[in-house]
Amino acid sequence: MKSLDIDFLNRQAIPIEMGGLLQKLGEYKGRQDLFQHQTPQVLATLKQTAIIESTESSNRIEGITVPSKRFKELMAHPSKPKDRSEAEILGYRKALSKIHTKPESFPIDEKTILDLHQQIYIRTDIPAGQWKKRDNSIEERLSDGRWITRFVPVSARETPGYMKELCVRFNRLMDKRQTSPLILIPAFVFDFLCIHPFSDGNGRVSRLLTVLMLHQADYTVGRYVSIERLIEESKETYYEALQLSSKGWQEGKHSLKPWWEYSLGVLIGAYQAFERRVGTIAKARGAKTAIVEETIDNLPATFSISDIERLCPSVSRDMIRVILNRLRKEGHIVSKGTGRGALWEKRGNESLKRSNKRGNNKNRA
Repeated sequence: MKSLDIDFLNRQAIPIEMGGLLQKLGEYKGRQDLFQHQTPQVLATLKQTAIIESTESSNRIEGITVPSKRFKELMAHPSKPKDRSEAEILGYRKALSKIHTKPESFPIDEKTILDLHQQIYIRTDIPAGQWKKRDNSIEERLSDGRWITRFVPVSARETPGYMKELCVRFNRLMDKRQTSPLILIPAFVFDFLCIHPFSDGNGRVSRLLTVLMLHQADYTVGRYVSIERLIEESKETYYEALQLSSKGWQEGKHSLKPWWEYSLGVLIGAYQAFERRVGTIAKARGAKTAIVEETIDNLPATFSISDIERLCPSVSRDMIRVILNRLRKEGHIVSKGTGRGALWEKRGNESLKRSNKRGNNKNRA
């Protein structure tokens, strides 16, 4: 809650370049509705891909993983988990799906935060949906193998009061509409991480809250591009920004500038990826063909026709086969085996979109 004190926010010097980031995000938001109305088939595919990538990345950041083949099975056919890792992965996906479906139904309060935590662990026997019972600390392992305490969060005894005040201050500032949500949302998430209210699951809950609050502020790009995947890909910068901004937090003498810049940078990256994917697909020679090619580009090196069907519900299996056979003849992919269990393998790391564009230019030359 220290970052959501109005006097503290007024003392924070917002550099000119950060004002430029806010303006740029306003422009992206303005174009958002246009894309949403123009390309419904494309968005259906992006939604499927984003929720799978988000589930995988947000858990993987915390070291929660399962073998790739098993992960695909869990995403395609959620069933009874075999272990704790699978249970937490399915719990995260369920919580994220609810956020994407009806974000307005989640008030930003202690109950919502506890419920999100409960959802992650609902298929486990781990006590969840309650604040930490013991004091905790954030440790860092040095290159020589030694562990050091990087940050000491709020004590277990003080946590309920801090979380209540954090939510009250956030809602009060949002209601006044005097400060951009893109300033307040990262500040809320930052204080949440500094309070560290749970024994486990703080990082994942913070990412769920980020997507939820952005939805509620009408920045809905997280529905189509995985913000969690972008955070995973910039994990070192994420921890560096968190560390820089947390210095002096206990005394209210910290600087939010590194964290703000990182958070806004991730959001801009998400919008850039969104417009790039939608724009590329919309300009392609056929919407369904482009949807399948975009999906293949985002799949692992080896994939099956079932993987494409799962991510492209609007495209028939026969159509997918036609596209796969064309790509095979063009040398972009090779088939491994026959029948329903056959696998396909991409050749090299080149994007199908870049390959096709270069091929078309060659034909015109």
